[in-house]
Formats: sequence, structure tokens, C-alpha cells
Amino acid sequence: MALSQSRPKRKETGGRYIAYRKKRQYELGREPSFTKLSKKRVQIIRTMGANRKLRMLSADTANLFDPKSKSFKQVKIKTITDNPANRHFIRRNIMTKGAVVETELGKARITSRPGQDGIVNAVLIS
Repeated sequence: MALSQSRPKRKETGGRYIAYRKKRQYELGREPSFTKLSKKRVQIIRTMGANRKLRMLSADTANLFDPKSKSFKQVKIKTITDNPANRHFIRRNIMTKGAVVETELGKARITSRPGQDGIVNAVLIS
């Protein structure tokens, strides 16, 4: 079954919208990537207009920005400690934007969208 990003069939009040057309291909969505913590794997997806989107399926390193020294370092990710998107993502080791990860240099918050950008950027918070 295809995921649709079109208008819903029902209004917020519960009333029905009358369908005025069928589904369109540009209204289709995709399954979320659920970027895991393991060896780096990236999938290339063709999007509208023959553009490309890099979907990170798994990663074990992050580009870490240290605000004190104002420098970037590539560090290994040990584990995911907090994820405001979904509390179950923590035990499943799934990374999303805003997730807090434990790295070699300390805790860091992910600032990129790994499932959309194909890269893990993070900022050191402690």
C-alpha cells in the first residue's frame, strides 16, 4: 500500500470531503528511513525533477562541532541517550534530528536530518 500525503478523506469535525480526483504520483510519500547505529549505509533516492536525496540507513560516525574551540571533528557515536521524536527510538538506537548521542568527546545533539540529508551533523552539548 502506498503512503499518501494528499488531503485526508475526513475533516477535523468528522465530516467527509467529497473526492474530486484520484491519487497523484506527486502526492505519494515514502517509508521513514529509521537511521540506525551501525556501519555506514546510504541509499540514493530519485525525487521529483530527477533530483537526488541521500537516505542514511545506518551510521557510526558524526561530524561534531565543538562550540568552544569552533572546530569540527569526525567522531564515533557510542549510543543514543535521548530522542524527543519518540522515546522508543532510544532502545532501538534510531537517530533523528534533535536526538542526543553519546560520542567519544561527550554528549552531542544531532542538527541534520539523517534520513533526508544522508549525513549526521551534531553539536557538542557537554
